[in-house]
Amino acid sequence: MTTDAIVGIGSNLCGPIEQVQNAIARLSRLASTEVLAQSSLYMSSPQGPQDQQDFCNAVVLIRTQLSAVELLFSLQAIEDEFGRVKTRHWGERIIDLDIIFFGQDKITQDTPHLVVPHPYALERDFVVIPVLEVTPNWVLPCGTHLAETVNEFDSHNLQKLASP
Repeated sequence: MTTDAIVGIGSNLCGPIEQVQNAIARLSRLASTEVLAQSSLYMSSPQGPQDQQDFCNAVVLIRTQLSAVELLFSLQAIEDEFGRVKTRHWGERIIDLDIIFFGQDKITQDTPHLVVPHPYALERDFVVIPVLEVTPNWVLPCGTHLAETVNEFDSHNLQKLASP
């Protein structure tokens, strides 16, 4: 059984653009997983403490045979490979990999450390805009098209850097 999923990628340390590009390349080598599409790269202001550099963000659309929990563990292993150390909540990081959507699944807090859809996905322009770029017809677990739920984002926060 395969599932289409969206993985969010972010970095604001150690050459963020290169870190995001390297993470996309690493995701393409993930077992039982195929990268179907990748978004452009975007720069955005940090969501947390403002005394840090802007983030480079992207998303990838993948098709995987992994379960959501297996994918989570795989993403955490990649973060470890990149040397991610979490110093503070919503703080700076070499790489951040998040499962944004996992097919039509809704995974609640009954699964430790995994909530899908990502709890802040619909509030973040650096997530929604790239997701719509790679899959404009994405349907949320509630049956609504993602594009129908998008409010006008303050787009001056988001700067498109490069197309895939």
